[in-house]
Amino acid sequence: MHIRKGDIVEVLTGNSSGTRGPVLSVDRKNGKLVVEGVNRVLKHVKRGHPKSPQGGRLQTELAIDASNVALIDPQTNSPTKVSVRVNADGSKDLVARKSGAVIRALAPAKK
Repeated sequence: MHIRKGDIVEVLTGNSSGTRGPVLSVDRKNGKLVVEGVNRVLKHVKRGHPKSPQGGRLQTELAIDASNVALIDPQTNSPTKVSVRVNADGSKDLVARKSGAVIRALAPAKK
């Protein structure tokens, strides 16, 4: 999974289909991630909870499967598949398949 915290993704399936947002957290073991504003639920909390001392209902995001989102291509501003490109100096980049634009560096050059 090439998605990291802070990446901008678009949801491809489900109730929040078409919604874009930054990734808040990633669970690599289970292949899940939490996206801001996606899969929002109401959580009922008792009085004395740190976020809501008087109690009540808090809105929070739940995790969704990583296969239901796609990274955003920086050039075309659309969802894209990604691949890893190994450069001549041994460094690795995460590349958008549609345009070939570099999304971010994965590994530095080898010595």
